[in-house]
Amino acid sequence: MRFMMIVKATKDSEASVMPSQELVEAMQRYNEELVKAGVLLAADGLHPSSNGIRISYPEPGGKPKITDGPFTEAKELIAGYTLIEVKSREEAIEWARRMPDPHGYGEGEIELRQVFEALDLTQNPETLAKETALREQMERLKKS
Repeated sequence: MRFMMIVKATKDSEASVMPSQELVEAMQRYNEELVKAGVLLAADGLHPSSNGIRISYPEPGGKPKITDGPFTEAKELIAGYTLIEVKSREEAIEWARRMPDPHGYGEGEIELRQVFEALDLTQNPETLAKETALREQMERLKKS
């Protein structure tokens, strides 16, 4: 089971305030624990929404609408994420609880969401085979 720990943005993260050295080191130690446990798939911080672009689809079949950042409501924005693969929802919750306060000021908020697997979306054998082949191709490209 894959889960994404979504780190919510704050006014500071949206203002490009960098984390303290202590927080960077705490997050490194946390990521090392995830690696040692063999559950870490990815972990990254995101630039503020002022550097972002939104593509929306306001009308069915219509042209996409492009909107440059910044976007309002920092609490609705994402500042970073950690993607893990674990055996259960409970294990994912335990890892999320161990993450240091992602902003270091008592303002951190993490949203934990399970990632859909191909079998969750379809039972069609042809579609599943194509998905498997695509993932295998991605892995080969990563290694080359």
